[in-house]
Amino acid sequence: MKKHSARVAPLSACNSPVLTLTKVEGDERPPAPPAPPAEAQSGAACGGGGGAGPRAALWGLAVVLGVCATWAGSTQLAKLTFRTFDAPFTLTWFATAWNLLFFPVYYAGHVCTSAEKQAPRQRYRECCRFFGESGLTLKVFFIKIAPFGVLCTLTNYLYLYAIKKINTTDVSALFCCNKAFVFLLSWIVLRDRFMGVRIVAAILAIAGIVMMTYADGFHSHSVIGIALVVGSASMAALYKVLFKLLLGSANFGEAALFLSALGVFNLLLVSCVPVVLYFTRVEHWDSLGDVPWRNLCGFSFLLLTFNIVLNFGIAVTYPTLISLGIVLSVPVNAVVDGYTSEISFNGVRVIAIIIIGLGFLLLLLPEDWDSWLLRLLARLKARSKEEAPEANGDVGSGLPVRARRGRPSFGR
Repeated sequence: MKKHSARVAPLSACNSPVLTLTKVEGDERPPAPPAPPAEAQSGAACGGGGGAGPRAALWGLAVVLGVCATWAGSTQLAKLTFRTFDAPFTLTWFATAWNLLFFPVYYAGHVCTSAEKQAPRQRYRECCRFFGESGLTLKVFFIKIAPFGVLCTLTNYLYLYAIKKINTTDVSALFCCNKAFVFLLSWIVLRDRFMGVRIVAAILAIAGIVMMTYADGFHSHSVIGIALVVGSASMAALYKVLFKLLLGSANFGEAALFLSALGVFNLLLVSCVPVVLYFTRVEHWDSLGDVPWRNLCGFSFLLLTFNIVLNFGIAVTYPTLISLGIVLSVPVNAVVDGYTSEISFNGVRVIAIIIIGLGFLLLLLPEDWDSWLLRLLARLKARSKEEAPEANGDVGSGLPVRARRGRPSFGR
């Protein structure tokens, strides 16, 4: 029985919907019946039974809907927040701080579902092995956590600032280009396998960016907003590739600890930035009563839920299904923007969104998709030959095959 390890590249608090699945032997298959978070970290067995496929599909549907709802909801709530609270960096800092809750939530799941419960310190020490033999020391924190904390902050801030400039539909569609950037960086830096179809997908993504810029007539606010989203997608891609290059992959518990460590980095080293911005009146508000706390907490909660669903989903279903949740958030945002009359769906914008979505879907194809396609065509061809009637000399006589075989032959 082949297995694949449920190991992921931990996703930052806001906008890094990039997944990796470390495979062990063979191709990707349906995971076994979903394990709870404590057991999910050790890997999900590939299903060979009759119930594994449907069960994995049901979990996949739930994960797709969860990813789509939380991703689109957080984007729309951020747009709503900026109407009364013009402070994108403060919102970034506040939301990233909620990453601290990731490891406690994971441990709560471990206590509620695992048959062999471990003490918090023991569980923490096991997850710390991800950072090396010495664990999560101060040196490791600044070398292996701090760089990703900076990338996480930049990714989130550029994304949120872009929401101020352009509509959420364009932002969510353009951010899908991060998967193309991941492929290009992986091909150059990690020497990943070259795939022509992914090069085509990257070209489509770039073409979509250009068309999206053209859709609004190259106005300054539109160009700046698109540049911010592309910068955010680039930071997310760099985060993903550097993680794979420097740290490899992590199981669910290790990912939870890593994301909580990013929250610690945010509180210790990034907290000074919102304070400076406040006193320099770059991001200023008159009193704490003017802060829309419900929107801020709702936005942060949705992002935390998004990351939990994303990182746990890799253990129970196909990574491709999880990625589809990101694509489906684009039409959801489009419906909301269309209802609130914040977007004009001209032909160029629609074509640009379709091109970017098509490029994203092409990037979801597995590496050996061409082999799968050839095997499928070969099977279909063999089956058609088996079902076809045997050729004989009475072709076109109009008689059934058996009747032609049983008919006596009259010779001269």
